[in-house]
Parts: sequence; C-alpha cells; structure tokens
Amino acid sequence: MPCAPPNIKPHSPGTGIGTGAAQPRGGLAALLVGLFVTISSPARADGGPGAEQLRLTALALEHGEGVPRDAKKAAELYCQAAKLGDAEALYNLGWMYANGRGLPRDDELAAYLFGAAAAQGHQASLRMLRFLGHAEARQPECLRPPMQWQSDESEDDIEDILLTSTEPQKKIIGLIQRLAPEYGVKPRLAIAVIKAESNFDPVAVSDKNAQGLMQLIPDTAIRFNVSKPFDPEQNVRGGLSYLRWLLAYFQGNVALVAAAYNAGEGAVERFKGVPPYPETRDYVKRIINVYQRVEHPFDAAVTPPSPEMPRIQSAKSL
Repeated sequence: MPCAPPNIKPHSPGTGIGTGAAQPRGGLAALLVGLFVTISSPARADGGPGAEQLRLTALALEHGEGVPRDAKKAAELYCQAAKLGDAEALYNLGWMYANGRGLPRDDELAAYLFGAAAAQGHQASLRMLRFLGHAEARQPECLRPPMQWQSDESEDDIEDILLTSTEPQKKIIGLIQRLAPEYGVKPRLAIAVIKAESNFDPVAVSDKNAQGLMQLIPDTAIRFNVSKPFDPEQNVRGGLSYLRWLLAYFQGNVALVAAAYNAGEGAVERFKGVPPYPETRDYVKRIINVYQRVEHPFDAAVTPPSPEMPRIQSAKSL
C-alpha cells in the first residue's frame, strides 16, 4: 500500500491551498484547467451546503470523528465539494484513492484528482503528482457530467431483441438497460457485446479465462475494479466501463471498438484498423449487425484518443 513521501503529511482540516501557480503533469493541464477554471465560488445558489461544509462533513466521516466511519459516504461528499471548486476536497479524495483508505487503491483516479487540485494551485497535490510518477489520469465518475445525445428511437428500441429472448436473457437485458446509461453506452451496443461474448451466460469461461457475461479477462477485471467477475452486475459494470473507455479511445468508431474488445487495443493500432483475424472480423460484423450503427456517441473526457487515430483514418482500412 503506498503512502505519502516523507515531507507530506496525511490530509487534515488545516491543510491549505498554496499561492503558487502550480501546473499538473503533461497534457493534463489543459483538460483540468478547462474543467475547473469556471468553478470559482463555493456558494450554493440552491441553498444547499457549501463546499467547505461538505468537505468537513466528509472529513469527519472518513476519520470517524464524532460519527461512525463511512468511507463511501465521505468520498461522495468530497466529490460534491469538488464539483463546487474545492481543491482541498479534490486532494482529500485523491489521498483516499492513492492510499486505499476505505476505497480500493486507484492511482489513475488519484492522479486525476491531484492534477485537478494542482491546476488550482494546491501545492500538496502537485507534490503528490510527482510521487505518483507516470500513472495515467482517469476522471472519477462522480465528476463526469452525464453524456448528452440526441434520441434515436431506432437505436434505443430493443423490442426486436426482446422478442427472441428467453426470460433469463430478459432479466440480463433489464440489468443492461438500467446500468448502460450511467456509462454513456447505448443498451443495444452492450447487448450486442454480451450476445457475442457469452450469449447471456453469467458463468461462461473461455479457453483464455475470460469470465462472465462480458467475458472479462483477469487483467481487464482488475483494470476496472471487478472483484467478482461472475456477479452479473459487477461484470456488466466492468464491461461497460471498458466500452466507455474504448469509445473515447477510438472516437466512437464501433468497428474499432468491437475489434479492440475482441483482439485488444494494441492489435487495432498495429494493423491501423480492424485486424485481419477471421475471428475478429466476424466478431465486428456480429456487433454491428445487432447494434445497427457504425458510430456511437462518446465522452472525450474519459481518455485522449488513440495516437494512431489519424493514421487509422487515413488508412481507410475499415
């Protein structure tokens, strides 16, 4: 379990915001400054609790000071305070993730949170970024605005799928309909992936040890915090997280997303498009046949696009 470097103390109510114009690592600065520069006042127009009140309540819950310790609720309140522009709340939540304090350790989330606070001049966050090294930043879901897209009835309608589904399959489809909007993924696309991957079998295991409804290999399960791959909801959440990431990485190109889900992002980048593997090409066709679209809305804040996208697009290999 990581801990802070010797010159950084665990966060406390007395930790302040530095006056220097610290900048976060690499290309993260533009994203983070753009995200938080417009949030300047902790006041709540709706009369709700302000950022400081939320942060102090979260601090008490995190440490169990006068109230029962509740890390999950503390994280929620820190995130609410962060949305109101509170750099200290960003730092505190980043600390929880960096040290696995009541939450699963996640250096990518910690890097994002420390970077966002550093963009506001928070000196301790800047030092923590250096301590984390080259961890890739990933935006926490609680800070991510809901995706907006124009309704497309033919894309959202799944009656044709339901007509040919068994009752157990309909239960899984209902789970997908409930969860997919949280991740900005159209239910039809998630259903297409599950149908191709496991045919709705929650205990399916492949010869490569891909597991569950969305056939998550162990590395992918770890990457997206899935500890119980045969639990339908955990598995679907992990698969939806991966689809959301792939959609941003390949800019909504469904063929590339499907190919990457089947053969890996590296194979798509190496071949500048859908790899020439018969299995992968057939897989892509099956996904598009069910989804019935070649493009999907994506959230560009999830991850920068693949550096190979310009070459993939110019290769016209799809």
